[in-house]
This record gives sequence, structure tokens and C-alpha cells, in this order.
Amino acid sequence: MGRMIYLDNNATTQMAPEVIKAISEAEPVVYGNASSMHTFGREAQRLVEEARGNVAELLDCQPSEITFTSGASETNNTVFMIAKSIIDRKGGRIVTTTIEHPSIIETVKYLRKQGIHVDQAPVSADGRVRMDELEKLMGPDVVLVSVMTGNNETGAIQPIKEISALAHRFGAMMHTDATQAIGKMQVSCKDWDLDYLSCSGHKFYGPKGVGVMYARKGRPFEPLVHGGEQEHGRRAGTYNTIAIYGLGVAAKLAKENIAEESHRLWAMRERLREGILANVPNVVVNGCKERENCLPGTLDVSFENVEGESILLMLDMAGIAVSTGSACATGSLEPSYVLLAGGLDIELAHGSIRFSLGRFNTMEDVDYVIEVLPPIIRRLRQLSTRG
Repeated sequence: MGRMIYLDNNATTQMAPEVIKAISEAEPVVYGNASSMHTFGREAQRLVEEARGNVAELLDCQPSEITFTSGASETNNTVFMIAKSIIDRKGGRIVTTTIEHPSIIETVKYLRKQGIHVDQAPVSADGRVRMDELEKLMGPDVVLVSVMTGNNETGAIQPIKEISALAHRFGAMMHTDATQAIGKMQVSCKDWDLDYLSCSGHKFYGPKGVGVMYARKGRPFEPLVHGGEQEHGRRAGTYNTIAIYGLGVAAKLAKENIAEESHRLWAMRERLREGILANVPNVVVNGCKERENCLPGTLDVSFENVEGESILLMLDMAGIAVSTGSACATGSLEPSYVLLAGGLDIELAHGSIRFSLGRFNTMEDVDYVIEVLPPIIRRLRQLSTRG
């Protein structure tokens, strides 16, 4: 197939070799039901609890505050359904933002149909929530505030500790979807004073189909999935033991490598950004600009007079996998709601490409993109002008 470069790590990551090795060795011998009391079950439960400890270390919380789920989408839904249950009984509102992950945006749409009041705070051009507008939305009737840690499209990092303090000042609970941040920056449930947190294993080199819900001790909890007494009654269903174990190994690796990983990803991101700006005219770098406000491996760029899908397809033909903020659905092309929320022109939003670097990328990969991309953009602009 020739040279293949994967730059779509915000969508999902390749499993780390250490994770593959661990689950490959465990799967043939640890097949008991982790809820069973016999030796086979106890060995499976040991792996589950080992993973729970590793995740707790990564997130700076207690192991008893960790519940394993199928992923961040399930966790996000669980948190919002907890808030709905409270609101159904006592009244109140939910406050979130306009740039959350679809698993929250779509849940908000569902809740509104159920009569739940949800306010969405706007963001500025750099993709960060406008704290003045967020504070205006607060009040004693707010039950839950939910703001993602790092945006999956622009990479913008939100001031979660500050937002958490604001939420608690008004008596609200604080939730963050930290899916994109894990392994790229320090995440601390304790320091940020969080009530709930979501993340998914496949975003930090673990298996797909397994995720985490942090729920602070003493906070309300109602299961989304009912059935057995797994996870102390918080999440029913037979344990996906091997995936959970793999998630735990990935969590341990993330904690050990976070400083080096962040530095390396930022260096590659900046080289790519500078290379694009130096070799391609009429481009806009979307979202955050400062190092401290941006996920280190994320670069979202809009190219004037070119459709993002066309760029994606031509890069794919050159062996480079990226993502676009636009999505084809039911025959119509919809630009990224995240970019539009930051005030980007609709035409530029249509021409956006997200490059998301990861652990297995190299500077040679970046240099290859800088070599291949400019002639692709020139060719597409020529075709656009002729059309």
C-alpha cells in the first residue's frame, strides 16, 4: 500500500504494544466471569481491580470512585440522566456549552424534548468557553454543569478547575468529559474538585468498547444499565474483563509517559503548523493558539476555496489519514458546529481539516505531510476556479 501515516488519533488510537501483549497473554487463561466466587472468577476480578487501581492513579481519585462502562458516550449519558432524575423530582436546570461531544449535544436535544431546561454557554474565537457568559447562566437552580476538558476538533482546553469552582459556588455538581485530555495533560479529579468525569480507553492506546465513569463519593448515582449487581449496582452486565484489563495497562502507561508525550506531541504539532503556514497560502488555524490552552497533538486548519472532504480524500490517496469537521449526512453537507460556535465563517468551516498526532507518529511523518499537502491544495484550488 506504500507509505501510510495515521493522523486521526482524536478519533481513535492504535493499541499500545504493551496493551496488546498484556491482553493476549491474559485472554486464553482468564476467562471466568468476574462476578463468580470460584477461582476462575476471582482471577478475573483481580484483573478488574488492578485496572481500577491504575485508572484511579491516573485520574487522582479513589478506586471505589471508578465505574467501568462501555465508553465515554455511555458515561456522559449516565451523568445527564442522573441530573434529569434530580430535576424530575426537585426541578432545576443543566448548563453545558455549544461545543461538547455529540454524545452530550444529542443528549441535550433529547432532554429538551422531555421538558428539561438546558442552557449552553458560548465560546470565543479560540474555542474556550466565555466565563462571563457562563457565569450569567448560573443560579441556585442549576443542578449540573458539564464542560469538556479538551475539544476533539480544535484542541481547546477549558479552565475546568475554575469552572468547577463556579459550579460549586452556586451549589451545582461539576462534570467534565476528559476523553481527549487523558494521556496528553495532567487530569486530577481531586485538584479540579470534580463530581463526575468521563473517558474512553481507545483514546489513549487502550481497547475500544471500554470506558470510565468517575463519580465522587457521596454524589448521586443512578445506573443507566439495570440488571445485575456488577460495579456495586452502578452498571449491570458481565464484565468485559480483558478490555478492562487492557484499559488499566493503558492508564498506567499514560501516567508514566504524560510529560514526555505532551512535549513530543506539541513539537510535532508546531512543526506541522509552521510548515503548513509557510507553504500553503490563505489558511486559517482554528481554535487555540497558546500552548497552555491547547491539546498538544491537535491542529485544526481551514483552507480557503477548498472542501475539506476533497482534501481528506486526496490525502488518503497519498497514504495520509486525517479527519474533517464536516460530515455528509442525508445528502447534505453540514459544517462543523464546533467551528461555527467559535465564529468561523461557514465557507472556512467547510474547508477544515483536523490533524491529530499520537504516540506512534514521528517528525518524518510531519515532514511528509508538509511535502504532500501543498500540491494537493494547489490542485484542488485550480479545479475549484475552473469549476
